Amino acid sequence: MAEPIIQIKDVSKTFVSSDNEVEALKNINLTIEKGDIYGIIGMSGAGKSTLVRTLNFLEKPTSGTVIIEDKDLSTLSEKELREVRTQIAMIFQHFNLLMQRNVLDNVCFPMEIIGMKRTEAVERARELLEVVGLSEKENAYPSQLSGGQKQRVAIARGLATNPKILLCDEATSALDPTTTKAILELLKKINAEYGITIVIITHEMTVVQEICSHVAIIDSGDLAESGTVEEIFSHPKTPAARKLVFMVNHKIDEMVGKRCIRITFTENSSFEPVIANMVLECNAPVNILLADTQDIGGIAHGQMILQLPEDAALQERMINYLINRNLDVEELESYVE
Repeated sequence: MAEPIIQIKDVSKTFVSSDNEVEALKNINLTIEKGDIYGIIGMSGAGKSTLVRTLNFLEKPTSGTVIIEDKDLSTLSEKELREVRTQIAMIFQHFNLLMQRNVLDNVCFPMEIIGMKRTEAVERARELLEVVGLSEKENAYPSQLSGGQKQRVAIARGLATNPKILLCDEATSALDPTTTKAILELLKKINAEYGITIVIITHEMTVVQEICSHVAIIDSGDLAESGTVEEIFSHPKTPAARKLVFMVNHKIDEMVGKRCIRITFTENSSFEPVIANMVLECNAPVNILLADTQDIGGIAHGQMILQLPEDAALQERMINYLINRNLDVEELESYVE
């Protein structure tokens, strides 16, 4: 049995000002297992960054609690909370490096705070700079680094105190796609080699598909859906999940009022040119509204959204053709609001 390391129990957070009240989180319940790479995804303003800050009680919930291993954070004193936080590192979208310190001293900083000897801190920092591939940059300053290099320094700094949990709040949002891929590969390596539980906060489904095993979708403060990334990709149940998975854009509007289906496939079902063969078999064209392939857990998963001909008998023939070839076929009318 997998062991939970983070349990979020009935967490709600309301921000109150003199003239306004905002429910940022509404009764969130999640369990994250030790050693997992867990994604929390949502559109801007959904509440995901508020949620990640509740995981170490930097943002205390209005109600509910968070349990880290066997410690209920709502019952801890400020001193006890500080001790727990040494096991929970954070990296951010804008790196948050100390501009007046060089790379080595940036990585040493959290070790200074906990009172580690300078010689030990420097030795540990150099080990970590080697892990993130920046040994030659230890004397450089943040202003001399690229965005990807800054994030590598931030990751090394996060690992300095041997945390059990690494929280990544939009850690790749400021990076280009190539650099993003390299940072995600580094995080996967750290998870595999050190067993650190990683929580990724993002608004990008591609990031979740690239690195995460499980995902929770936050929508307007609510937990819309959670499960394995493969489950959510293959069978999104809620509008919030469907919007992220289907990459909703102006083309989706064309589907309203017409019979459309979504088919999903893995590498094991993608060798036959099934759509071309179906068109030949049925002697009728279809309109491909969306086609997409993603790598999830090292396996290629694809999806297509097809607009079928108007003839009802022909529609059924096409659907049966696909089902008989062991493809997952879903009606799409219910997916469009």
